[in-house]
Amino acid sequence: MNGKRRRLLLAAIDPMLEPEERVEVATIVNLSSVSVRRTAAFAAASAIMSGGGMAVIPAPTPMYLAMTDRRIFIFRAHPTFARPEEHLMTIPRAGLVRSDIKERLLNSSFVVTSPDSEQGLKIIFPLVNRKDRNAIAAALPLAG
Repeated sequence: MNGKRRRLLLAAIDPMLEPEERVEVATIVNLSSVSVRRTAAFAAASAIMSGGGMAVIPAPTPMYLAMTDRRIFIFRAHPTFARPEEHLMTIPRAGLVRSDIKERLLNSSFVVTSPDSEQGLKIIFPLVNRKDRNAIAAALPLAG
């Protein structure tokens, strides 16, 4: 993440931080809960509806993720400008576990889950953010 994006994200998070809480990682990610089967069905339906003229594939919205020593903050990234647009969620780190890292050609991902929830959050890291992915993965224990 470039310096301007990082400064804007840290400025947005600063009022939410507790005393002595510090940001460990700030990065751009995609969050996804759309399955591959559902994405393929959506593309096929859009191709049929347009008479084969086009196929639309839903793309996840870029998000800012900041991990502190206590919590994970997620902000929607403005599509044109570098600023965080909207605070979406704050997740306490206590008890979070992650899945194995899945490497792909252009990205990698893992799923973060909490023992209190049946839902997981799939975090997709662009290829260039491997260092940030490794830092977050090292901070969250692997699910047993």
